[in-house]
This record gives sequence, structure tokens and C-alpha cells, in this order.
Amino acid sequence: MKSTMLTENFELALVYATRLHAKQVRKVDGTPYIAHLLSVAALILEAGGNETEAIAGLLHDSLEDQGGPQTQAEISQQFGVEVLEIIKGCTESEELPKPPWMERKQRYLDQLQNASPSVRLVSLADKLHNARSLLASLHQHGEEVWAYFPVGKESSLWFYQALLPIYRTTNHNWMVQEFERVLFELQSISSIN
Repeated sequence: MKSTMLTENFELALVYATRLHAKQVRKVDGTPYIAHLLSVAALILEAGGNETEAIAGLLHDSLEDQGGPQTQAEISQQFGVEVLEIIKGCTESEELPKPPWMERKQRYLDQLQNASPSVRLVSLADKLHNARSLLASLHQHGEEVWAYFPVGKESSLWFYQALLPIYRTTNHNWMVQEFERVLFELQSISSIN
């Protein structure tokens, strides 16, 4: 079993991510946004990812949510070009205003097709945690959760399903199986309600 030792660089990334996303909360339950980033980094490490991938997991939403040339420069300087490239590979859009939802999602699927294993790992960890959070919210609050998703239930579930064949080409079988299990449960609970 592979073991990843974390250095001061991970600690610096954790502080940076906490400060960068300090005013953000998750849209359904109001959880501090850093909780999502910590979960993504934990999944990456549990899957045998390295420190660079875990740092990218902590910072994967930085360009999309807190982006701009200054943020890119800071990440590149403090954490390296490799971290920045992984983050860019996981970023749907840096354009403002953002393109329409379907266009963004299709572009994301296209870029994942040819993405590096590191980008796919970070993306999988992100989407797995998002899907788990959605499932928990549906169990707690019911169908009104879908009101937080501008495109609604069907399109949101379509996107998760469209990711699955891409993730199946990764070497992270337990995470892919967990993603598949959560998707099945999401679809089951959504068809009941």
C-alpha cells in the first residue's frame, strides 16, 4: 500500500484555501466551503494520490470561484505549475459571465476525455463528494433540494451519468464504484419522489 507523506506545502495550501474561500458556503446546507475542499483532498489521499494532487484538490475551485490572473499567479508561484495545470483541467470555465450550463458541462466532459490521470483523480474526488452531499441533502430535505440547482433534477443527474464512463477509465476502482453506487441511489431516490 502506497503512503503519501505531506509536507509544509500541504499546510500552506490548506491555509491558502481556507482564506480564499472564507466567505463561501455550500449552496444547500450552508456548510463552510472548506469542508468540501477537505473532503476532496481526503478522498484523493485515500485513493493513493500524491501531495501535488491533494493540494490541487484543496484548490480545485479556486480559479472558478475566486479566479483571475492574480490567483493563477499565486498558485503557480506558491504551489507549482503542476498544481495549477491540474486545477485548470478541473475548471469548467474561467469566463465571465459563465457560458450556459449545458455548454460548460459538455466542454468539461470533452476536456476530461483527454485529461491526465491526476486531473481525472481530482475531478472524480470532487464529483463523488458533490454526489454524496446531494444524496445526504435529498435524504434530509427531500425534493426541494433540486430548487438549488438551476437546471433541475434531470439535467443534473444526466451530467453525473455522463461522467461515469470517463471515470471508469481511471485506476481508482473503489472510488468509481462508490460514485456509481451513489449515482444509483440518487436516481432511485429521485424517481420515488
